[in-house]
Amino acid sequence: MIKAVFFDFYGTLARFYPPREEVQAQAVSDVLGHAVAREGLVRGYAKADDFMAQVNAGDRPSALRQGEDRAVFFAQYEQIVLQGAGIEVDVPTARRVWERVQQIPYGLALYDDALPVLEALKGRGLTLGILSNIGRNPRQLTDAHGLTPYLDFAVTSQEVGSNKPHPPMFLAALERAKVEPSEALHVGDSYLSDVQGARNVGINAVLVDREGVAEAPPDCPRISGLMQVVGLVLSP
Repeated sequence: MIKAVFFDFYGTLARFYPPREEVQAQAVSDVLGHAVAREGLVRGYAKADDFMAQVNAGDRPSALRQGEDRAVFFAQYEQIVLQGAGIEVDVPTARRVWERVQQIPYGLALYDDALPVLEALKGRGLTLGILSNIGRNPRQLTDAHGLTPYLDFAVTSQEVGSNKPHPPMFLAALERAKVEPSEALHVGDSYLSDVQGARNVGINAVLVDREGVAEAPPDCPRISGLMQVVGLVLSP
């Protein structure tokens, strides 16, 4: 019986707004003079996000945080995004596109199904938490987007000193929820960071694949929208 549900934040409960594909398309047009289809950018971002998950899973996740290492990482990340859209560029050119992406104003917005699923699960008495690889105060995010009333806690990589898929964040969530691994379900959009990370400590997991492009083994449960979580929790 599931007693607690944990959610990833970026790509699961919230997205960039305007959508990152729109921002990316503008940056590509500004720097390279190319028009690019949204479908290609969706594929490219899926592969680039897998690359980020692999870095987080390795021995040097600091590459996402520190100076020139961060710049090099995101140039490589951008290169993968562009490859998905059929555009081959060298790393310096990719870096110029990524720098332009950072200059275009964008914020965050909840997916339309985020608050309804939290309300439905909370109404059934489940313990709810966020697990996110972020380096900032999660309360600022949850307050800004109206999530706080539904959540019992948030665990971040900054707090525990470790990123998903490594165990500390998941173990901290279990401790706060006061449940056994088999009594928890983790929901996220990364197979490596979310699904494998949760399974490695015995937590049930499901992959959010809104666009139908995520690469994951056939045995990986996946959903196209968050309201499907309610059915998973209530299923025998």
